[in-house]
Amino acid sequence: MRDLYGLATGIGSFPHKTAAAALEIIFKHLPEVPHWPQLPAAGEEEGFVRQYLSPLSAGGLLHIASGRSPYFLTDAPDWLERQTEFYAKALAAETVNVFSDFAFPRSAANGFYSFTELLGERTTAARYLKGQLSGPVTLGLQLTDVSMRPAFYSDDLRELLVTSLSMQLRWQVGMLAAAGLPVIVFIDEPGILCFGQSSFVGLTRGAIQASLHNLAEAAHQAGALVGVHACAGVDWSLLFELPFDIVNVDVYHYFPSLLVYTDSFRLYLERGGILAWGLVPTSAEVERETPHSLLLRLEEHLKTLGKKGIDPALLARQLIFTPSCGTGTLSAGQAERVYALLQEISRHYQSSFAG
Repeated sequence: MRDLYGLATGIGSFPHKTAAAALEIIFKHLPEVPHWPQLPAAGEEEGFVRQYLSPLSAGGLLHIASGRSPYFLTDAPDWLERQTEFYAKALAAETVNVFSDFAFPRSAANGFYSFTELLGERTTAARYLKGQLSGPVTLGLQLTDVSMRPAFYSDDLRELLVTSLSMQLRWQVGMLAAAGLPVIVFIDEPGILCFGQSSFVGLTRGAIQASLHNLAEAAHQAGALVGVHACAGVDWSLLFELPFDIVNVDVYHYFPSLLVYTDSFRLYLERGGILAWGLVPTSAEVERETPHSLLLRLEEHLKTLGKKGIDPALLARQLIFTPSCGTGTLSAGQAERVYALLQEISRHYQSSFAG
């Protein structure tokens, strides 16, 4: 992973409706670790939740209706048979290492297919390719059973969801790896912010970590590096304790939250983990930031962590750069500015700070 240190990549979402416009920005500014773009503005099916539901809905396990959250059909008279058939299909896919039955439909991930169609042609400078997947906590809080209870609270439904995501992850890695480059997959988990809140008492540490551990292992079995992205100031020890290669923190807005978990962060770095610094804001604040101002902010944060007993050499070496979140809520011009800033700070860091 040493050749990854100091590089930059994106999170996922863009404000554009067409993949071509988003990919132009990605290939221009992130040539070393390009990623496929998510395009929620293109339609509901490309939304953060809907994008990864196809295997469950196609298997007759999940109903997607307008006006309410997608829900598992747990009251179906043949519910048990439907589950059995789904798991049989997943086992068959694992047995032959072919996961095409769990592919994204193009209608839900046009950015992914457009990206893969350009591999080789537009990725001559690439060292890695990055993909992403919505996480089981976030999806499990949005999906429900027929009684509107979050699916993540049910052991059976959570297992279905994690299995489906694992199969989609392995299919995605296989598609990207066909280009002959190493692959990184980020698990996007904004839902972890709910952990510890009184209105989410059913969200336990054990269930969160077990679900994410399964996905991390699936990525490693597929030969990919695996990262995790969480928004806001979450309990970072949840993630540092898991076998992730990369943990992504929005340090622009929530750097102080990291200081609460320096013990687990130290252990994470010592075993080789990378911190992805979400240093470029994905808000109107991006208009006033410059590479210089962001690198000054980074330097201050590195000093603060050093004073907390984190090895400065590990901090300075085991890092990459990302936006603070996806750019889907920005204007097209602001999204490109985010990516241009990313490129600049990565280049400056590699030539100055890392040297």
